[in-house]
Amino acid sequence: MVNKLSEKYKKLVDKISPDSKIYLNCFNAFWTGGLICTLGQFITNFFLNKNIELEQACTWTSIILIFIAVVLTGFGFFDKIAKFAGAGTAIPITGFANSIASPAIEFKSEGYIFGVGAKIFIIAGPVIAYSIFCSIIYGLIYYFFIK
Repeated sequence: MVNKLSEKYKKLVDKISPDSKIYLNCFNAFWTGGLICTLGQFITNFFLNKNIELEQACTWTSIILIFIAVVLTGFGFFDKIAKFAGAGTAIPITGFANSIASPAIEFKSEGYIFGVGAKIFIIAGPVIAYSIFCSIIYGLIYYFFIK
């Protein structure tokens, strides 16, 4: 009896579930992520051609990519791009900027303190906390064992 029910359920799920377009999704993620990285490299090269040091060029590139991601999030375009590209938009700097800006925009109606201030780190908060924890551990290991 249970076996017949599980077979019926499996057939129903197969009938209702859309076919996965895994190869197309991977291709879209690949070229979209590559386009974002190419844009970042273009920005870096622009600053290097203006005789700005590599470290400052990379800093300005990060700032510009974060700005672009936040503006696209604010206008609702980043979600459309992410829906199309999937993991291609998860490049750390743009994806992280989106994960901070999205809750801030969504909860703006609840006020600046209990809305934006409380919800802005809903997704990014654990990442920041984990990063701080790991940097402390690394610093202690470096200080006591490597230095």
